[in-house]
Amino acid sequence: MRHVIALDVGGTGMKAALVGADGALLHQARRATARERGPDAVVAGILDLAAELHAHGARHLGEPAAAAGVAVPGIVDEAHGVAAYAANLGWRDVPLRELLRTRLGIPVALGHDVRAGGLAEGRIGAGRGADRYLFVALGTGIAGAIGFDGRVEAGAHGFAGEIGHVVVRPGATPCPCGQRGCLERYSSAAAVSEAWAAACGDPEADAADCAKAVTSGDPNAVRVWRHAVDALADGLVTALTLLDPRTLVIGGGLAEAGETLFTPLRDAVRQRITFQKLPEIVPAALGDTAGCLGAGLLAWDLLDNTDRTEVTA
Repeated sequence: MRHVIALDVGGTGMKAALVGADGALLHQARRATARERGPDAVVAGILDLAAELHAHGARHLGEPAAAAGVAVPGIVDEAHGVAAYAANLGWRDVPLRELLRTRLGIPVALGHDVRAGGLAEGRIGAGRGADRYLFVALGTGIAGAIGFDGRVEAGAHGFAGEIGHVVVRPGATPCPCGQRGCLERYSSAAAVSEAWAAACGDPEADAADCAKAVTSGDPNAVRVWRHAVDALADGLVTALTLLDPRTLVIGGGLAEAGETLFTPLRDAVRQRITFQKLPEIVPAALGDTAGCLGAGLLAWDLLDNTDRTEVTA
């Protein structure tokens, strides 16, 4: 059976799969990223896992994978197949596409993890059927993917979609990027966890705990949650003004709060728009498989490209 290898590399773990032409997950595997052993060990782990999958496909699916797709965090030079920078993995200018191509002997596509997830949500997930959509992942940080006509825009330098670094509170909380008041310092799952832990006095409390406390009517939780939702709405309205998407897909850990997030968020966005058109605001559908499925789509796109040049999202 014809299939491709898909790898989604995260800061703590890797999700991998063999993906059929119809998007079916034919085989899945997970491994720790082992970042504590250094960047070279992370790269070695990726190559070993890809080789494992390649061998599994040859043994159990009748033929080896036709191509591979890999989605990685940080700054990605997709045109040259280089993982340019990822602070949490210690990467700088890792020629990951060439390393994988040499190890596996097949074409390899490289993409940004959130853009890959956004590609999957746009084609087979919550954004399916929308000609223009914006995917926003609310995780440890915040990033986005700008989707149109079944593709995702990377930008001239690979930075398109970095909505987490839109300044929503000028001059306020410092961000590791060097600015102050970035959206992800207020509305990421990590930011809500930090704010709720401080408010309730429990250093182990997280964003999921805050969401539960909101539903029970805890006034401190409601205050923390409203602060995060207001900042998120401010950032999203800026994005809507620039991009005019038909659908806004929200994923990541914070979106797991369901209507505890989406009901006030839809109201807050609606209150802020003036001439802009309100998009449909929906939860992501693919969960933590989105990045892996997106990597698989990148690999299939590579094979579908008639001149066999390597394309990325």
